[in-house]
Amino acid sequence: MTAPEIILGPRSRDGQSPGGLTVRLASAGVGDRVYRVAITLFAACVPLLLAAIAIEIGVAAWPALHAFGFSFLTSSDWDPVNGSFGAAPALYGTLVSSTIAVVVATPLAIGVAIYLSEFAPSWLRQPVSFLVDLLAAVPSVVYGLWGIFVLIPLLRTSVVPFLTNTLHLGATPLFSGPNYGPSMLAAGIILAIMILPYISAVSREVLLAVPRAQREAALALGATRWEMIWGAVLPFARSGIIGGVILGLGRALGETMAVTMVIGNMHEISSSLLAPGYTMASLIANQFSEATGDLHLSALMAVGFTLLVVTLVVNGVARWLVWRVGRQD
Repeated sequence: MTAPEIILGPRSRDGQSPGGLTVRLASAGVGDRVYRVAITLFAACVPLLLAAIAIEIGVAAWPALHAFGFSFLTSSDWDPVNGSFGAAPALYGTLVSSTIAVVVATPLAIGVAIYLSEFAPSWLRQPVSFLVDLLAAVPSVVYGLWGIFVLIPLLRTSVVPFLTNTLHLGATPLFSGPNYGPSMLAAGIILAIMILPYISAVSREVLLAVPRAQREAALALGATRWEMIWGAVLPFARSGIIGGVILGLGRALGETMAVTMVIGNMHEISSSLLAPGYTMASLIANQFSEATGDLHLSALMAVGFTLLVVTLVVNGVARWLVWRVGRQD
């Protein structure tokens, strides 16, 4: 088969081109195959890297998982001296602080997304969107410092007394006990601020992706603007918004530095949100440099492996929900 030609230069009337430049190109199929193989290898690097990380952490965690079995996730004993390890308080603290963050951040983030997509004038939409997204660029340690010097004193002197004394929530288990300052509540609020831009960004894009005909049909039937949003726009975007919330939850599960600075780092389970606690990420950050025994290191790797599995599952569910709303379009 003859290779394709490109003929450059003036042509004569009979179609000949004396003096022109003829360039023979290699078969296009070879270049396409090379390009396809190259980009396939690049794409394969990401899941291969993730698999390599998971395998490496799993191998390092196996001695602790083999020694303690399922009780590693249900025991509260963490005693490096006697070689007894249980990650239940860290797992509990991770779930509770992340739940607080989602409960606090979700209404705020969805409210911001609705305002920016439905009500904000065009001249204000971009600046406000930029400022909200800018929250995601603030370093974690800055949030931690803000939590230590601003949030914790505010909780200790104003917020918690209002909740416990004015609203009389101190009689409930969630707000019982002394008000130390560093607590699960402080960690949850810090996480809420940190995940708000993620939930807001995803929700805003999902709301903007709702077909205009969906809005016009509701308004044509006599619905008010709020009824149109509540009855036509939000149900259509529900899967994507839930995906954004779960994506924020996945972000909250793995946060380390800011949580470590405000949670109190106490390895115990307490029903009160005012009590100090631990998360899996803060447990690793606090003890990894001090771990000397092989079993201690393996226990910390087991905590990391558990956190990795939980985060991957949560993010996988979020991506699936966002993909679902994308298919509806």
